Amino acid sequence: MTTGMTKSVASLAALCASVFVIGTSEYLVAGVLPEVGADLQVSQGTAGQAVTAYALGVVIGGPVVTVATARLPRKGLAIGLMLLFAVGSALSALAPSFGLLLAGRLVSSLSHAAFLALALVMATGVVPENRTGSAIATVASGFTVATLLGVPLGSLLGHAAGWRAPFAVLTALTLAAVALLALVLPRQQAPATSLRDELRVVTRRPVLLAIATTAVGFSGVSVVFTYIAPLLTRVAGFSPAAVSALLLAYGAGSFLGNLAAGKLTDKSMSATVRGVFGGLTGVLATMPFAAAWQPTAVLAVLVLGLLATATIAPLQGLILHHAGAAPNLATSVNVGAFNLGAATGSALGGLLVAAGALRWTGLAGATLSLTGLTLTYLLLPRTDNTTVSSAA
Repeated sequence: MTTGMTKSVASLAALCASVFVIGTSEYLVAGVLPEVGADLQVSQGTAGQAVTAYALGVVIGGPVVTVATARLPRKGLAIGLMLLFAVGSALSALAPSFGLLLAGRLVSSLSHAAFLALALVMATGVVPENRTGSAIATVASGFTVATLLGVPLGSLLGHAAGWRAPFAVLTALTLAAVALLALVLPRQQAPATSLRDELRVVTRRPVLLAIATTAVGFSGVSVVFTYIAPLLTRVAGFSPAAVSALLLAYGAGSFLGNLAAGKLTDKSMSATVRGVFGGLTGVLATMPFAAAWQPTAVLAVLVLGLLATATIAPLQGLILHHAGAAPNLATSVNVGAFNLGAATGSALGGLLVAAGALRWTGLAGATLSLTGLTLTYLLLPRTDNTTVSSAA
């Protein structure tokens, strides 16, 4: 392995590890809501607002922070954003009241979208142009590992040692990630583009369409996945233990699907994004019927896992393809679009479940994924071999 390749691998690993920490934090509160509510003397419904505050911070605060830091050197900015995240995690761990917990979550969320956008852009700068899709997928895999391991382990720690313990561990892990970033990230100067350039890019029709594709397409997955546990127990008849095993398999599939999509994006971004959305539309449409029989339910969950996060590399690739030399704000907004899609899909799924249509959430998800697929034809020609590298 050459020295340049070794540095690239080290940089991607450091960025991936940092994203893992952030991804674990995002969903951690959801797993310890009873403990948070009991300790801070609020209802579980009120405690759940810590999840909402974080999501709003990502969607709204991320682009604001990105704009405010657009002219800073990249390595220093990456370290600074992770230090901000550490402050938010420490404040959450020490919060004597629910108000201060919300403040800590909000502080952490402000670095979430800005850091992830920065990490994705920096990742494409440390690899050859024909491997940028794989670089995006490698960094994004930090989130899939967080979902697969970080969140469950954090929840177990919270149940065993109190809800503050996982936030304390996250603070320590964040500081370790800061040290790793300082050690291996190459120095990158601030972009030469101006704030006006970034704003001009994010308001281009293709970029707005790409962001809409992300939000609409990812909401299709969220409609079903948010309520997949009750779907598998009430409709398919699985035991809670079997559902846990299926969700673990789903997470492993998500990890593999994300990496495979990155390699496919290197070859053809348009074919990959359309193939993923086509597959999602199919599996979501069949989910209500597959759930009626356990063997087909297992198959549907595994296929959904493979495809769910396979959207990340090609969708971020679409943004980089259309953003050109000023991708930072557009990438940050697209990160927020993933969160917005997840929140919208969860809300829609909740309405369907409340209406007694738990089994049929897949049809709503398929409609949204099909809409995302349709939007890709407005973004890219029907026949296209474009790769992410062409955005450079």
